[in-house]
Amino acid sequence: MTSTWDPPPPRRSGTSVLPVLIPIAVLIVAAVAVGSWLQFSERQAADTVRTAGSGAADRVDVEATVQRVDAAGRELVLRVRVVPRGALGEEDGTAPVADLGLQTSAATVGDLAFKAHERLTTRDVRVALSGGSIGDYPFDTYETDIEFRAVMNGGRVPVRLLFSNNDTLFSVTAEPVSPRQEAALALSVARSGSLLVFAVFMMLVMWALAASVIIGTWYLTTRGEGLVWPALAWMAATLFALSAFRNTAPGTPPIGCVLDWFAFLWAETVIALCLIAVVVTGVRTSLRQKQAG
Repeated sequence: MTSTWDPPPPRRSGTSVLPVLIPIAVLIVAAVAVGSWLQFSERQAADTVRTAGSGAADRVDVEATVQRVDAAGRELVLRVRVVPRGALGEEDGTAPVADLGLQTSAATVGDLAFKAHERLTTRDVRVALSGGSIGDYPFDTYETDIEFRAVMNGGRVPVRLLFSNNDTLFSVTAEPVSPRQEAALALSVARSGSLLVFAVFMMLVMWALAASVIIGTWYLTTRGEGLVWPALAWMAATLFALSAFRNTAPGTPPIGCVLDWFAFLWAETVIALCLIAVVVTGVRTSLRQKQAG
């Protein structure tokens, strides 16, 4: 009897992955595009130099840059560079022709004084913030004003203020408030867009982790699985990992801020209660199984 040769069955063509990969690729491109646009917009805002005061040829330029905003201390640090222009300066504006004094606003801690014919150096000054509360993190906002009046040889001289911001954790908007010889800006300080997005993302992650623990608890308690140690380890690890995750929030928010009351404290409570419920239910189930056996 001769054996017949049967050809191998044709391979089943696997399900195409293109319908899955194409939407994922589109989402990735869209996310990168939106992120690039947001980063570019924030970079442009940070690089913007706002001006106020006089444009006279003989004037004193004050370049004020925000170095750091201390929301807990309710103050910001300005780095001030003074450049006398025209007849008021010598050696290309590196020194004043006479004793120069800069009077500041009430919110600024201390006035500035420079000796005649001496090389000018940058100074750091502190400016008090008003309004807002750090407890509103990451939605806290503050207000203040900065003002400079220049005095040389006992008389007022024109001032031009050039303001910029170097603190990436905060965005600062500035509006001129005085058309006179002194230069003044009203400042509004808020958390930067990237920080706000990250803080909201953290809150969503906290609630997502709490929801996943709730689902796991429902499964374990309704199936009579007993003490499932890997699941208990995962829940306990999530409980403690959430605290470490919360401490990575930029800007060191205090305990009891909006981030805590909107997400962190409730997520920790939910996870802790779920862990206790799984342990109690698992112990009861294990005891019943032991008695039945």
